[in-house]
Amino acid sequence: MTTFFSSVAKRQQATGSLLCVGLDTDQKRLPAHLQTQPDAIFAFNKAIIDATADQACCFKPQIAYYASQAAEDQLQATIAYLRELQIPVLLDAKRGDIGSTAAHYAREAFERYGADAVTVNPYMGYDSMVPYLEYQNKGVFILCRTSNPGGADIQNLTLSDGRRVFEYVAEEAAGRWNQFGNIGLVTGATQPEELARIRAISGDMPFLVPGVGAQGGDVEALMTAGQGGMMIISSSRAVIYASSDEDFADAARAAATATRQEINRHRNSAR
Repeated sequence: MTTFFSSVAKRQQATGSLLCVGLDTDQKRLPAHLQTQPDAIFAFNKAIIDATADQACCFKPQIAYYASQAAEDQLQATIAYLRELQIPVLLDAKRGDIGSTAAHYAREAFERYGADAVTVNPYMGYDSMVPYLEYQNKGVFILCRTSNPGGADIQNLTLSDGRRVFEYVAEEAAGRWNQFGNIGLVTGATQPEELARIRAISGDMPFLVPGVGAQGGDVEALMTAGQGGMMIISSSRAVIYASSDEDFADAARAAATATRQEINRHRNSAR
């Protein structure tokens, strides 16, 4: 069975890239010459994809950007285009709700949009994640230690047995929750020491690593901390908004290429 993780592994080998390009597309930030075009968001995304596809192992649209702009049809068009190119799609949704509602969110991600993987929030427990996990060929990335400054507010709390919350999530995700072998963990690039701890707990589980680029994650530190399993390293705004002029696609390609090369430089030295 072809899975999200096997598809990504194949592309990582073919492209020599661990980079995931995030499509956090805000129409207000598009170049002026696109603003008045019909389906401007899709036109922008298509140009970014065409410019960076050979530098990326997958793409990660963030659903909130499309829903807030009533651009769900352009999200569907973007994902359909990526699927035509046989490029894996990770839908960044961070859903988390009771099982009956989660079943509809899972259908939305995997059936309506055709995504190959999704991000979910474990706060409501295992039963809230089961509807996603039951799509056994899809990837399900569980938030573990996120890259935002407030991530420690809850994720670093200490439980009665001495473990921190993110350590508990990593242990459960690597063990009891992962009955179908389709779980990955979201581990932010801005916390390399904690990323290393999660790797020690979870073994070779796939990591989605946001926080490179605009959020300032240190590539060398994260590559050292995360070695030992698949890593998908995400950069969004630093790539897609590298220029606000008509050369935006060329600028995005240059940014993606530079990020890929930096990752590979430290990837090789970490081995």
